[in-house]
Amino acid sequence: MPSLIEHLPPVRGQMLYEQALAPFTWFRVGGPADAVFLPADLADLAAFLAATPLEVPVSVLGVGSNVIIRDGGMPGVVVRLVGKAWGQTRSMPEHRLEVHAGALDMRVAEAAAELGLTGLEFLTGIPGTIGGALQMNAGCYGREIADVLVEAHGLTRTGRAVQFSLADCGFSYRHSEFPPDVILTHAVLQAAADPEGPVAIRARMAEFRARREASQPIRDRTGGSTFANPDPPGTPDQRRAWALIEAAGLRGMRVGGAQVSEKHCNFLINAEEARAADIEALGELVRARVREMSGVELRWEIKRLGRC
Repeated sequence: MPSLIEHLPPVRGQMLYEQALAPFTWFRVGGPADAVFLPADLADLAAFLAATPLEVPVSVLGVGSNVIIRDGGMPGVVVRLVGKAWGQTRSMPEHRLEVHAGALDMRVAEAAAELGLTGLEFLTGIPGTIGGALQMNAGCYGREIADVLVEAHGLTRTGRAVQFSLADCGFSYRHSEFPPDVILTHAVLQAAADPEGPVAIRARMAEFRARREASQPIRDRTGGSTFANPDPPGTPDQRRAWALIEAAGLRGMRVGGAQVSEKHCNFLINAEEARAADIEALGELVRARVREMSGVELRWEIKRLGRC
């Protein structure tokens, strides 16, 4: 891999070699990337992808809120869509917003509120960026990305621009079917005018934030919700991951420096200098115990990336 990395094309953004990734993740764990690319803009990213040999692995990392980077780090080039060019939100006709993949979900909700647009308040409860929210069809408080997406845009591994309609995305509960070689770059979201205006919208957002802070360990080093609920919202007698974990007696369970949160059982936390391997092993222990106790196979919601 080093020989391939040495022959990467010139870029206008930043290319950082042997870059530590742990500081970029909420868990604060994981090994380095062979290289991290911070593209200056869409054209810079497209040119890089077109000129980079296909043998070089290319992956994407947002703000690291829903990911475990393994201790062996990431091979190839990790693309980070950060900075002004990647965090923009633009108003469009028909109460729509064009949002770039690096825009924080919370900032998108705030931008909509500023315009007096409702329907995107739920984003204030989702940690991370729009790019990650698209990939996992993120949602909370009764809404998800599939409810508001008009279209998504991205670049293929060869730098070709592609567009996805709502039907193309293959959304289901906490899942999408975007091609694995596509880097999502921006999307168009549908909102609606709120006759009560920004004040009422911000009040709802404040309520969501208060609920999240009261129930989730947001002050800890965590990756967010660890496992998807076995049943999608609206299912009669819906089974919830946290309740199954609690019923298995796993609240506070530890492996090394990793712990099941005492505050919310579906959150793993880096309690004491955990390694990525500790967190992943704890997650697999939780899955095994829940399967043994209830017969339910919990599905990881957090992405686990890189070399062990």
